[in-house]
Amino acid sequence: MSRKRVIVTLCSFMAVALWSTAGWSGPESDPLKPRVPDAERGEARKLKSPITVTPDVLAKGKELYEGKGTCANCHGQSGEGDGAGGMLLTPGPRNLTNCKFHKKRNDGELFWVIKNGSPGTGMPALLKGNIITEEEAWTIIAYERSFCKDKD
Repeated sequence: MSRKRVIVTLCSFMAVALWSTAGWSGPESDPLKPRVPDAERGEARKLKSPITVTPDVLAKGKELYEGKGTCANCHGQSGEGDGAGGMLLTPGPRNLTNCKFHKKRNDGELFWVIKNGSPGTGMPALLKGNIITEEEAWTIIAYERSFCKDKD
């Protein structure tokens, strides 16, 4: 078999593999399910953001979300959970545009997940890994809240 044919064959197999696995990730089966373990949820819910939300904070949150925080890799630029890095995750990343989620989960719970990761998912512990600081986590949370456009 010629070298060109081997390369074309391997590329074809890789394309099929990527295409077929892209369907593995999908919407969460229960987008309102808490990601903080029951034993820690009460304490997590007590955490309050020290950040006052301003246009500058939202701009910084967007910058962190799309850059240093690596959030957009899985959650997508628009927050819909459709980022390239999340395609192989099961369950798929949270859809941060879901206003019911934002009404159900408080800032302390979101902070806990950013700090500790999300058990049973591909969400890493961003603070424990020294990827971002606590202040940056709260700034990202303020930005993530802006994905919900429902004003009710």
